[in-house]
Amino acid sequence: MPHRKKEPTEHEKLLTEALEKRSIKVFPQFNDAHKHIDLYLPEAKINIEVDGIQHLTRARYIISDFARTYYADKAGYNTIHIQNETLDSHLEEIADAIAEVVSIRKNQNNNL
Repeated sequence: MPHRKKEPTEHEKLLTEALEKRSIKVFPQFNDAHKHIDLYLPEAKINIEVDGIQHLTRARYIISDFARTYYADKAGYNTIHIQNETLDSHLEEIADAIAEVVSIRKNQNNNL
């Protein structure tokens, strides 16, 4: 069965817009052929997962997230998990911090 692309959630859309306002290239709903990534920032090798409460209250989600993070780390990508409720209260601060990390990583790569 072919992989069907998931529609971004409202929280994913808000974070994408906030990051793009900060000139960060965001690939929403990215599939790396192994897993689905909510927001992918290739220039900084960052995956962002925007999670609902089930990622903290259901064992199967927790275990799945462990595996996904492990394989992303092995491939040289770091994963940030951000709860929907946290974005409701801190969207701008989170986007600012992520933008700073992207800038730091881009500078580090340019100095190699």
